[in-house]
Amino acid sequence: MALTKILIIKLGYSETLDPEIGKVPSQGDVLRTTPILWAIKEKYPDSHVTWLATENVEALLQNNSLIDRLLIWDEFVPFQLMREKFDVLINLEKIAGVCALADMIDAWVKHGFRFEAVSGEYHGYERGLDFMTYIANKNSDPMKGYWQQILVEMLGVAWQEQPYLIGYKPETPETFDVGFNYEVGSKWPVKGMSMALWKQLEERLVFLGLSVSWQEGKDNLYDYMDWIQSCRTIISNDSLGMHLAMALHKKCVGLFGTTDPGEIFFYPGSSYVVSSTACPRMPCFGAKCVTGMNCMQHVDVDSIVRAFERLHAQ
Repeated sequence: MALTKILIIKLGYSETLDPEIGKVPSQGDVLRTTPILWAIKEKYPDSHVTWLATENVEALLQNNSLIDRLLIWDEFVPFQLMREKFDVLINLEKIAGVCALADMIDAWVKHGFRFEAVSGEYHGYERGLDFMTYIANKNSDPMKGYWQQILVEMLGVAWQEQPYLIGYKPETPETFDVGFNYEVGSKWPVKGMSMALWKQLEERLVFLGLSVSWQEGKDNLYDYMDWIQSCRTIISNDSLGMHLAMALHKKCVGLFGTTDPGEIFFYPGSSYVVSSTACPRMPCFGAKCVTGMNCMQHVDVDSIVRAFERLHAQ
C-alpha cells in the first residue's frame, strides 16, 4: 500500500493562533507545533511526512523521528512543491504569499490557512475554521483550549497530552540546580521579567543552597539546548527556552504577564507564575506596554520560589 504523503508548512513567520503576522520567525511557535506529528502518525500510520521550515529553526526539527523529509525554504522550493503531489497539506502560516502557495500545491485534503483572493488576506480551509474562531475569540474566551490541543484536534485526533518532540538529544551532564532563561526575543521584549527581580531570585535560591546558571548558548540552538540540559530546573520567561525545557523533560517554571498561560498545556513537571500586577488588560498580548504598568516588572519573587518548591516536592 502506498504511503500517505503529508506536507506541513510551518516556517514560524506568524504565530499560528495569534492574529499577529511578523517577518521574524518564531522558533518557539515552531517547537510547540510538533505535537501535531503524534496526531498525524495516529491518523495516518503509513505516512511520509515532509516539513517545510526556515533555516533558523532547522536545529529544532533535524533528526526528528516523525519527520521523514525536512525541506528548508529558499527561492526554489516553492516551484518544487507546486509540481509535487501530496495527499494531505497542513499550512500553519498566515502570511498571504505562503497561503497562496498552499492553495497552488496539489493535495487531496488541506488543513489550516488558505488565501482569500478577494481581500488578499488569509482565511481558513474547512479544516482550519476552528483556528479562525480561536484567533477571533482569544481575548474573550477563557475556555478556548490549549494551542497543542487545537492543533491535534484539527486532524480529528483526540487530545491526549501529546508532547513536544525534538530530534536533538543533548548529552550535557546536569551540573546546575537551576537555570535562569532570562532573555526574550526582540519581537516581544515586554515578556521579560526585570533584571532586578532575577537578581533577587538568585539571592533567594543561593540562600537555599542551590546552584544557579544564567542563560547560555544564545547564538546557537545546539549550544542553547546543551545549556538547558545542564540544568535540573529551568525558570523562564514565556519564550522558546520554556518550551525547550518541557521538550527536554526538565522541571520548569514559566513566568507570565502580557501573555496567557492558559493557552499552553504545561506537561507534568512544569508550572507557571503570573505577574501580581492587577492590570485590567492582562493578558494584553501587546508587544509594548500601553498602560505604563509594565506587569513583568512586578512579578512576586516569593511566588516563583514557592512554585519551584512545589515542583520539587512532587
